[in-house]
Amino acid sequence: MSASSKLRVFLADDHPVVLAGIKSLLVADPGIEVVGEAGDGPAALAMAKELNPDVLVLDLSMPGLNGVEVARDMRAASPQCKVLVLTVHEDRSYVRKLLEVGVAGYVLKRSAAADLPHAVHAVAAGGTYLDPAIAGQLVDSVVNPSRVDATENAVDLSEREVDVLRLTALGHSNKAIANLLKLGVKSVETYKARAMDKLGFHGRVELVGYALRRGWLTAAPDVDV
Repeated sequence: MSASSKLRVFLADDHPVVLAGIKSLLVADPGIEVVGEAGDGPAALAMAKELNPDVLVLDLSMPGLNGVEVARDMRAASPQCKVLVLTVHEDRSYVRKLLEVGVAGYVLKRSAAADLPHAVHAVAAGGTYLDPAIAGQLVDSVVNPSRVDATENAVDLSEREVDVLRLTALGHSNKAIANLLKLGVKSVETYKARAMDKLGFHGRVELVGYALRRGWLTAAPDVDV
């Protein structure tokens, strides 16, 4: 693989030893190039905006700006950059906040050696990656299985509504979805609102839980781009 085809990854962690370990782990992958690193929130946000990487691997607890704030601001400034959180925190409340701001992946540090390179490739390809322990908690806590089963049987979603919901669950903005599906942004908003209303959902956390159960997040959607 040529250098130009490698995934450009930026790293942010306030512990130098952890940062060095993450970097060593990722540079061992021939498909990944680490283009920069930072040890606090403001530096991470400023440098990532300047470098515009494919993936930002972000610690959740950092001085200056925390991971939620960095993720939200980075997603607003560079929607094409996928944010992958790497953290020790297993609290579902963190996951909920990060999913709502558009984070594409959540990996626990205890799983990094086995899962981080795969997670980077998955989110860069347009997927959503949730650490298996977190995914299980999310489904258990956010999605009522009996409600989902009833919803699946009762709600008739159109093909376009499914396309829009899946891309939303994967973290794409309305504008990006419109470009992918060759629709107007207003049409995307209409499809999304109608489908969410049919399902009785009020936010991306509920949608991601539903998407996990439907198997929508295992790979990038098959759409005509």
